[in-house]
Amino acid sequence: MCGFSGELRTDGLPADGAAVARMAEAMQRRGPDGAGLYAQGPIALGHRRLKIIDLSDRAAQPMVDPELGMALVFNGCIYNYPELRRELSQHGYRFFSNGDSEVLLKAYHHWGESFVHHLHGMFAFALWERDSGRLVLGRDRLGIKPLYLAETPGRLRVASTLQGLLAGGAVDTAIDPVALHHYLTFHAVVPAPRTILAGVRKLPPATLLIVEPDGRQRSHAYWEPRFVRDPDRAEWSARDWEDATHEALRTAVKRRLVADVPVGVLLSGGLDSSLVVGLLAEAGQHGLATFSVGFESVGGEEGDEFKYSDVIAREFGTEHRQIRVPTERMLPALADAIGAMSEPMVSHDAVGFYLLSEEVAKTIKVVQSGQGADEVFGGYHWYPPLLSVPDGDVGLDTYAQAFFDRPHAEMNAVVAPDHLLAADASREYVAAHFARAGADSPADRALRLDTSVMLVDDPVKRVDNMTMAWGLEARVPFLDHELVELAASAPPELHLADGGKGILKAVGRRVLPNEVIDRPKGYFPVPALKYLQGPYLDMVRDALTSPAAKQRGLFRVDYVDRLLDKAAQGDAELTPLRGNKLWQLGLLELWLQAHDL
Repeated sequence: MCGFSGELRTDGLPADGAAVARMAEAMQRRGPDGAGLYAQGPIALGHRRLKIIDLSDRAAQPMVDPELGMALVFNGCIYNYPELRRELSQHGYRFFSNGDSEVLLKAYHHWGESFVHHLHGMFAFALWERDSGRLVLGRDRLGIKPLYLAETPGRLRVASTLQGLLAGGAVDTAIDPVALHHYLTFHAVVPAPRTILAGVRKLPPATLLIVEPDGRQRSHAYWEPRFVRDPDRAEWSARDWEDATHEALRTAVKRRLVADVPVGVLLSGGLDSSLVVGLLAEAGQHGLATFSVGFESVGGEEGDEFKYSDVIAREFGTEHRQIRVPTERMLPALADAIGAMSEPMVSHDAVGFYLLSEEVAKTIKVVQSGQGADEVFGGYHWYPPLLSVPDGDVGLDTYAQAFFDRPHAEMNAVVAPDHLLAADASREYVAAHFARAGADSPADRALRLDTSVMLVDDPVKRVDNMTMAWGLEARVPFLDHELVELAASAPPELHLADGGKGILKAVGRRVLPNEVIDRPKGYFPVPALKYLQGPYLDMVRDALTSPAAKQRGLFRVDYVDRLLDKAAQGDAELTPLRGNKLWQLGLLELWLQAHDL
């Protein structure tokens, strides 16, 4: 796990190695264990390393293979690299390191662009062919690892973080009005390739982008799960689906143990992370390190779920640590967490993951986490209504009513005229996604959208940014692509049984105590932030009424004033998903100011 940067010149000029080095240095926290720079003619590649596999300098990056004529920078982990290494050795390849980076490089040389189909893992990479001058960029199937791009005439820059691109300079930091519409409507999700900044794009998940030395580009998506019923499984019973899911989950958690350092688990006490612990114990892992975080109660609302994580820790004999965060730590940590965001993320649990990661990283470098299960296995409340929409209805209205933060008609009251869109860009985006082939029903369409878009640009990105801010690698077994393919092929009514995540709960009953499975659905509780009172309200007010915000002019002043007045009276205007509309505006402005934009 690391951070990388790069520049390719397509105008005949040499790449700016100094800029690429600045970009890499801006990601030092993603890779505190080493740094490297490679520059040759039109290409420059920079890297910050977090040592997880092959701790020696032989696995340092940028990795250059003079014999094959290639250079590579890579962020992530290829879980099946030992098997691939053995296969490539049989084809005559010689290895100078013992890690997964060199396996990725030689796999590309052997299989060409189809090499991605051989990879099990999370990854983003930039690979340069010396002789052809071609640059190949890629991202894993579920977008677990990020890859940002900034293009100007004659030059393409790439980085693992948006902050890395900014450190290189010459980025158009104007607000993208379509992205702003998504942010304010699509629950703060800005789908790839857009970001909130007009001059920065992100490579979509499961995508290869090939850039020729003259600047010509071509890209293609190499994977997409099909949310359709498999005829070969038409006779499967509910028990058959449970058996297959149990086995696929076993494989997923075992794959994510590959490392030359210990691997722990972030244990919230919910079904998902508890299953990870239970399956690791089932696989023979003893003395597993587990970690939970909790906050002080506010307004009578509990700020931790230790009673559930303690049950799992006792059941499986883990070396468990409760991390209690006093309220006074929250405010400075919130500012730091916002600074660590590659894109603005409104979810309250970002600061929770940030503080948890800070403590966990003091004792361990790799953890498994339960993110993704709600999207992959149907755990959200907006899925069940989609089972009963009339025939011929794609389900767009039902989904939008539950998930969208505000209707397009409300935008006139929120967004200043200079940033206002006439078209309902967010509804158009979801409508186009729902209209694509490969999903059998309205529920399937929503599950596909959330798995391939919302999951990528909300919880998965949040976990990556907050853990990597402390040099902590988070692995997400529920996003094993074979597990996702299996879940996508299951009938939605099985997923939505038992109050949601029916198949997963059935697997859980084989492994876990029932009290963890039958508990009320929980979220990362951060009450002090949820209620937006006291210093948190002051922080938001200062940001939204600052000279920088007034000069930017994103939002209508009367709308901001009304939300601030309501908050001062202890009231809050909420979205259908119970998000605070004032926090949504304030977080965006705080993020822009944190990055001097």
